[in-house]
Formats: sequence, structure tokens, C-alpha cells
Amino acid sequence: MLSSKDVKIIYEMMLATPGMNDEVKLNLRVPRKTVPFLSKAIEIGLLIKADHEAAGLLQAADAASLEKLQDITSEILTSAGLVGNLSKNQHPGPQWQMTCVISFRGIKQ
Repeated sequence: MLSSKDVKIIYEMMLATPGMNDEVKLNLRVPRKTVPFLSKAIEIGLLIKADHEAAGLLQAADAASLEKLQDITSEILTSAGLVGNLSKNQHPGPQWQMTCVISFRGIKQ
């Protein structure tokens, strides 16, 4: 079994290969109800501490990559219509309710 140091080295080599900075377009089709789960899974993954055994690839990622991953959570919620600003003429419906639920994610109990 590889040590966490060896895993980090392998991931760093993989991320340094040519073409890894190229942008790719992903066409992901999932039900709208799955999008909040995906967003939350990404957020929880980003909270893993660097010394945790599950960190793996995150240990090799630079700050810009982690920030972009955090931005993706906002992008998928927005493109699914689950977050956004309400205009004066727009009635707050299910989208507004979902926005409220997602907005409270950082509150400590």
C-alpha cells in the first residue's frame, strides 16, 4: 500500500502533465433534485483536512484549483435555477425556498 506521501507525489506528477490546464466542457445531465447533493458533496470534500487519509488529490491541488472547484458549486446551483436574486416582479416560489435552505448551510448549531 502506498503511503500518503507517495500518493501525493503521484497526484502532483499527474497534475503536471501537459494539457491538464486546458479547459474542458462537461455536459452533465442530472435531475434538479440531485444538484444540491452534488454541490454539498463538493463543499464537504473541500473541508477535508490536508493530513486526513482521504485528502489524496486535494493535497496536490493548488489554491486556484480549489477556488475554481468552490466556484463550480455556485455555478451548478445557478444553472439549475436553485439560487439567484429575486426581481421585484418575481414571485418567491420553490426556487426561493431552495435558496433559503442552501443559504443557511454555514450556520453553526
